[in-house]
Amino acid sequence: MIIANPIYDTVFKRMMENERVAKFFIGTLIEQQIEAIEVKPQEFTYTDGLAGLAVFRLDYIATLKTETGELKKVLIEIQKAKNQIDLMRFRRYLGEQYKKEDTFKNKKVILPITTIYILGFTLPEIETACIKVERKYRDLINKTIIEKKSEFVEKLTHDSYIVQVDRITNRYQTRLDKLLSFFEQNNFVDDTKITKQYSHLADNEDVKLMTEILHHSGTNPEERLQLEKEQEAWRSVNAMFADKENELMDLISEKDKALSEKDKALSEKDEALSELQKTIADLKRKLNKD
Repeated sequence: MIIANPIYDTVFKRMMENERVAKFFIGTLIEQQIEAIEVKPQEFTYTDGLAGLAVFRLDYIATLKTETGELKKVLIEIQKAKNQIDLMRFRRYLGEQYKKEDTFKNKKVILPITTIYILGFTLPEIETACIKVERKYRDLINKTIIEKKSEFVEKLTHDSYIVQVDRITNRYQTRLDKLLSFFEQNNFVDDTKITKQYSHLADNEDVKLMTEILHHSGTNPEERLQLEKEQEAWRSVNAMFADKENELMDLISEKDKALSEKDKALSEKDEALSELQKTIADLKRKLNKD
């Protein structure tokens, strides 16, 4: 079956608009059953006036309640290319979310945060497709792990989940495998990598529903056109960022070279001064002897 590549913002948005899919996606990653969820995409458009292109960008916020009654806020970021500027954007965005007062079921609350990053590039140090970066409470006095959790601590620190789509394999056994299979970056129909052949068996209702949504996005002419526009726009943006990063790296290199030359000049000056002081000391000793 043909399905759209869900790493694109427009496709991911359509997928996560379905409450059941949103519960399946987030619940599978954080390994918790979700009782209630409110997904709140934060939309904005970046316009490249020179190229005449507009990029539709989404940051996803989901406020949810688990089966144990725990309330939390989940931030979802999709990043298709590795740009240094996006690391700062992630950090600023995370800081803004910590400052905001949250709402769930129209009630104001302060929620603990969990982050999910879906990366279209690989982290060379991490070879697995999906990792959880979690916190532990450690008693530094008694050198033991504290099993209890503090609401104060939970709302000031957070766990994080990272998916590297280029490291997803064809494995199809667990609930997580089945979710990740949609993001596997293989079996593309053509070089655009917008659509791909999905051959796994939809053996549960969640997988079946995701397959249907992604199939519609990948075969509907209007949605396909939107995907092509998004792809072209991001090519321009990434190229622009790459040029900016190259300029920044060249500037840093020039400054490092200038600092190195300055350090070398200061070192030579210090050596000359030391030699001069040594010469003066030798002359004083000689004069004292005379």
